[in-house]
Amino acid sequence: MNRIRVLLVDDQNLVRQGIRGLLALSPDIEVVGEASDGLEAIAELERLRPDVMLLDLRMPRMDGIEVLKRLAAEGRRIPTVILTTFDDEELVLAGIEAGARGYLLKDTTLEELVAAIRSVAAGGTLLKPLKTEGLKERLPDERRFGGLDRPDALTEREAQILRLMAGGYSNKEIARVLEVAEGTVKNHVSNILSKLGVRDRTRAVLRALELGWI
Repeated sequence: MNRIRVLLVDDQNLVRQGIRGLLALSPDIEVVGEASDGLEAIAELERLRPDVMLLDLRMPRMDGIEVLKRLAAEGRRIPTVILTTFDDEELVLAGIEAGARGYLLKDTTLEELVAAIRSVAAGGTLLKPLKTEGLKERLPDERRFGGLDRPDALTEREAQILRLMAGGYSNKEIARVLEVAEGTVKNHVSNILSKLGVRDRTRAVLRALELGWI
C-alpha cells in the first residue's frame, strides 16, 4: 500500500502531537514531518516533498496564507488542507484564493480529517464547514446565489477546468495541464463564470460547492 505522506504545520506542539497520534490510526497515512511556523514549513516541504500538507493559519513569522501564496509564486503548489480554530469567512475565501483544496476546523472528527487528506491527495477538494449563507450576505444583491435559478450544466471540459480552479490553478497552469492554449482556458473560464452568474473565480468555486458540482 502506498501511504499518503503528510507534513503537519502548526505552532502548537500539543496540537501536532495529537493530530500525529490520531493519523497514526490510519494505515494509508503517514506524518513524515512537522513544522511550527510558515518558514519551517517552506524548508520542510523542500526537504521532504510530502503528498499533502495540513496547514494552520495563525502562526508566527509566516502565516498559512502567506505560505500558500509563496508556494504558488514559486510554482510549487502542494495539495493542502487548512486546519484552523477560526471559523472565519474571510479565511475561507483567502484560503481558496491562495490555493488550498481543503478547509476544516480543528474540532472536526478523525473520519472527516482522513477523508479530506485522501480527497486532496487524489486531486479533489473538501471544504467544510463552508458557510455559504454568510458569504452570500457579503455579495452585491445581484450576485447572491439564493436568487438565481439553477445554472445551465457545464460541458465536460468546463467541469474539468472548474475542478482545477478549485485546486487553485491559474489559467496558465490549467493550460499546461490540459495541453491547450491559455486563451482557450480563458474562454472556458468566462463561460463558467457566466453560467454560474458570478464575477470571479473564487465565487465560481463557492457557487459550485453549493451546487454540489465539486
